[in-house]
This record gives sequence, C-alpha cells and structure tokens, in this order.
Amino acid sequence: MNEEAMFSIKVPASTANLGPGFDSIGLALALYLEVRGRFSERWEVIPLSEDLKVFPADETNYIVSIAKKVAAAYNTELRPCCLTVCSDIPLTRGLGSSASAIVAGIELANIAGNLHLSTEEKIRHASLLEGHPDNAGASVSGGLVVGWHSEKETHLISYPLEGIKVIAVIPDYELRTDDSRNVLPRSLGYQDAVLASASANVLLTALLTRNWELAGAMMKKDRFHQPYRSTLVPHLAKVEQAAADKGAVGTALSGAGPTVLCLVVEEKAAQVLECLANTFPSYTVQMVDIDNEGSKAMVYARGDGMETGKK
Repeated sequence: MNEEAMFSIKVPASTANLGPGFDSIGLALALYLEVRGRFSERWEVIPLSEDLKVFPADETNYIVSIAKKVAAAYNTELRPCCLTVCSDIPLTRGLGSSASAIVAGIELANIAGNLHLSTEEKIRHASLLEGHPDNAGASVSGGLVVGWHSEKETHLISYPLEGIKVIAVIPDYELRTDDSRNVLPRSLGYQDAVLASASANVLLTALLTRNWELAGAMMKKDRFHQPYRSTLVPHLAKVEQAAADKGAVGTALSGAGPTVLCLVVEEKAAQVLECLANTFPSYTVQMVDIDNEGSKAMVYARGDGMETGKK
C-alpha cells in the first residue's frame, strides 16, 4: 500500500452455536464493524460509535493488537495507522462483536503489512484467536458456516443461505461469556453425545435443502449448551413459544447469549417481528439479513477505489 493510499474494512456480525451446532455451526449477519484508515506517525483509533468510546484509542486497542500479533507471525512490523471505527454490532450480546474485531485486525494486518493472506489463512488465524471457528469463520466467509478446529488445524466450509430472515431479540442486559461457559457440563454421556451430534448433522442438511420444518425440529434438540444456559436467559423459552405461534422456523440462543435469534421464512418475517416487538417492548427486536459475502477490504487513493479482494 503506497503512502497516500487509504483503506476500509467491513466485517459482518455473526451468530454461533446455531441450535445444536455448538462451536461448529454459525451464520454471518448484516450488522457491521467498519474501519477506515491511513498511514500515520502514531497509532490512533477514533471511535465514531458511542459504544466504542470505552476502548483504548492507541496501539493497545484490541483491533490494533490483533493486527500486530498477526503481522508478527510473519515477521512483519506494521507502520502506525490512524483509524476511524464504527459499529452497529451490540457488544456482549452474543452477536460476535469480539470475533468481528479479531477479523478486522486480521484484515488490517493483511493490508498494512502487505501479507496477501488467503481466506483459509484468515480463518485459521481468526479461529486460533477466537478459540472456535463458527463466529470468526462466518465473519470472514459469510453465509452459513460449519467448521472443525483444533490447535493443529482448522477446516471450515461456507454456504449461502437464501430465503430466510433472522429476527434478533436483544435484551437490555449483558451476559459475560465466562459466566455462560461456566454453566456447561464438563462431559456428556456417550448416548447423549451421539444424539447431540446427530441433531447438528441433520440441522445442517435441513438448512441446505431448505427443509425448514425439519430444521426447526432439530433446533429444539440441542444437548450441548441451551438446556444449561436457559437458566441465565429466562426469556429464551418465551421467545421460542411466541415465534413458533407466528410460524417461525426455529429459535436459538445466539452464541453465549443473551440474544435469542429466530429463523423465519421471508413471507412470515413481518408478523413474527411485530409479535416479538409487542411481547418484549423493553428489548431491541430487529430483523437482520444474512450476510453471504463476509469481510471486505478496500484500498483506494483520493477518490479512486480498488478492491484488494476479500479472499
């Protein structure tokens, strides 16, 4: 990137642990973290969204620290940049705000460090930093993702998902990921594990074949996390019942919560949205499109735009 060039990064939100797809099935959502930047004499992060003003404005900012960490893996030291950052992804609500920041940091390192990372390399870095592939992988690749991750390797496949809307019921309280993780069991019985795995497999197939009724049935059969986290998210059952009464495909806790997501076919989305907004007047209830494109990075100079390529 030349001295005069500027750049922009746009990263979608995500939901993870979709139904029984714990730490493996995720979905990219059309809420975005956006970063614009240029080279500067020192690191500076200027927040344009009120929620982001609590974060550091220098090189200790999370996005910058991720970028520097990724660049260091390639023995590259990044030149300081001046960044402006805005986001409409709610913080600590289970919509992948931290994963989107990780992906933004990776894209920043890729641009400022001229790393030429492939999509697979971005997903690998993001999954190692996040600890699982479904949030970060969805933010990189877009669409419906299914992933497998360990310290040694990461595999993730993404598919566009059409014909479905997402309605998010976002409470007015936070739920710390650590608290949500601590209620999970240390182990599952063998038969429970078999059934839990099978329901995730069938859910994925049902979504890809647009068998919405079967997909909804499988979303109710999670044995990995929702039965344990429901005590921390008392509105989960009420959202599920209200949405089902109006014809929603299925309902799932988003990530570690406390947001609850409803999958709804397009022709029923408006009535489900109205019902949930009336039922939960103190919460934020909004319809969100699925993002099937993933993160994007652009480098441009004084009015002439050129996409670097997100892959």
